[in-house]
Amino acid sequence: MPSTEPMSSAPTAGPAPGPGASRAVVLLGQPNTGKSTLFNRLTGLRQKTANYPGTTIQAHVGALAGSGRSGPARRVVDLPGVYSLDSDTAEGAVCRAALNAPQTLIGSADPPVVCVALSAAALREGLRFFAQAARFRLPVVVALTMVDVARRRGVEIDTGALARSLGCRVVAVHPRTGAGAPDLVEALADPGAPPVAPPADEAELRAWIDRAQRASAAIGRAQPDRLTDRLDWAFTHPVIGVGLFAVIMAGLFWLLFRIAVYPMTWIEAAFEVAGAAAGAVLPEGLVHDLVVGGIVPGIAGAVVFLPQICLLFFLLSLLEDTGYLARAAFVADRVLRRFGLPGTAFIPLLSSHACAIPGIMAARAIPDRRQRLATILVAPFMTCSARLPVYALLVSLLFAGSPGLAALAFVGCYALGASAGIASALLARATVLRGACAPMTLELPAYQRPSLRTALLTAYDRGVVFLKKAGVFIFLFSVVLWWLTSFPRSAPPPEAVHLRAQAESVAAEDPAAAERLLDEAERAEARRTLARSFAGRVGHALEPVFAPLGFDWRINIGVLTSFAAREVFVSTMAVVFTGDQADAESMGVIESARSAVRDDGATPVFSRPASWALLVFFVLAMQCFSTTVVTARETGSWRWAALQFGWMTLVAYMGAAAAHALAGALL
Repeated sequence: MPSTEPMSSAPTAGPAPGPGASRAVVLLGQPNTGKSTLFNRLTGLRQKTANYPGTTIQAHVGALAGSGRSGPARRVVDLPGVYSLDSDTAEGAVCRAALNAPQTLIGSADPPVVCVALSAAALREGLRFFAQAARFRLPVVVALTMVDVARRRGVEIDTGALARSLGCRVVAVHPRTGAGAPDLVEALADPGAPPVAPPADEAELRAWIDRAQRASAAIGRAQPDRLTDRLDWAFTHPVIGVGLFAVIMAGLFWLLFRIAVYPMTWIEAAFEVAGAAAGAVLPEGLVHDLVVGGIVPGIAGAVVFLPQICLLFFLLSLLEDTGYLARAAFVADRVLRRFGLPGTAFIPLLSSHACAIPGIMAARAIPDRRQRLATILVAPFMTCSARLPVYALLVSLLFAGSPGLAALAFVGCYALGASAGIASALLARATVLRGACAPMTLELPAYQRPSLRTALLTAYDRGVVFLKKAGVFIFLFSVVLWWLTSFPRSAPPPEAVHLRAQAESVAAEDPAAAERLLDEAERAEARRTLARSFAGRVGHALEPVFAPLGFDWRINIGVLTSFAAREVFVSTMAVVFTGDQADAESMGVIESARSAVRDDGATPVFSRPASWALLVFFVLAMQCFSTTVVTARETGSWRWAALQFGWMTLVAYMGAAAAHALAGALL
């Protein structure tokens, strides 16, 4: 009778206990085998996140639970999940390098102990994967997962017979509950000799797999799983599946915007308090202005996105754990493949509608390098939430009093961005990323209850990665941007001097009026400082460049400053036209922008052609330094980031010029 309880077995008596007690453990396995959950169970959540040297593939490293009491703690390294160790992917290359050269990849001179997560519900595929791992001639321990799923399918695994067939220790373990984990830790301390590698010849390998499966698996009568069959029919249907995906993703993003707004508001409020406190403590001067106007807003600009990123990855992890995302990728693959993208690119592209940064980071799930790069390059074309304040300002200028047309323009902005992204992906796959579309190897995992702990760890990891990789650069750029818009210092304009004199004269009789006069003086000084700052001078210098788009120097300043973040454009326009950033989303800035004229005193700054051109430009342009930084980090090269920025800027410029010319001819 096959064994069904978690237990440890070995084909022969192993060496004396403890020969592998100091070796690092590398965790290896195919996707959907519970490998990551097993890693969290083995390490007791004591982990850190890093990148493998020379790659952008993320590594999880932790200390084996129970080790370190009488000596150094044993390291557990979670290698990327791959369907085949022979696959031509970055993940496959990392796995092979870690097994061939552990000193370079996992920091251990001694040969590691390999723990292969093998799904009992997909034994044949797992045996082929084990055969590939055994060829590296390292000690191997098999962690047999998904035993409960196999049992529901009428399959019982005899771990003793399987251990004898494989020539290594086999432990049945349930990563979620921890059943069998202590036995697995014990087996990893005494793994025995490396197993004999199965034959490499395909025909002989098939025969070896057949013998091992017959010897260890007893296949009984499985109960038909009608619910799973019905769910699969609905989720993978070419029409119904797309509709269900739209509903589920709409719910996900509703939750994202609904929930993330609270911690984002708290973070903004906390930094406002911090800025006010710093301003009250520091004496007036350059240090005061740098901290209050540069450093505090710079840090806030990096941290404020954190709740959105963490929550998005938390929700996606829950969805992935249920087994649904594999079905969604299957449906999306039919459409995206025509443009050179895999179905697995759909989630990163959808994520980019919240923020391109988590969307780009989510592209790590795409196995093929060319398809992953193409997805990263076009993800910023998707309309993110940072564009919405710009859309609101420009649509209000274009369609005052016409909410229906304004709503239609919003939809058009989303459609234009998505269309440009898909078209750019097709062009990239036909040129710089040319190559056949790799078939999407996908195993539909069993439906299961998601692991809250795994989702929380995923959210934590992604948040830490974001702060480490992008936060410092965003902060530094914000400081530089503050300097560009604040220097050189200029004398107060006569208008401000006059307003301050008036405020002084009425301060005793009417303090409220004096306060209003001082506010007006500060706004006048802010306009003067901005116009004569380095950024203002650049805005004037760029007028010939943006003349075909109908922009004047004030709009050019907004385009320049919005490179830090797109929504900065509205604040910049508020300073230019009202001198008060607090009015950025009020009707004051809209009316001021609508009535503003160029230096000739007659031509509107925001003419209808210029407004259309500016709207198209912001739909298509990169205008986000943090996204550029993350692209460079995720691709491993600034060349891809430069290509992305250059291409999107070119497309935006040409599209805006065409919009300006067309609007000028028709309006």
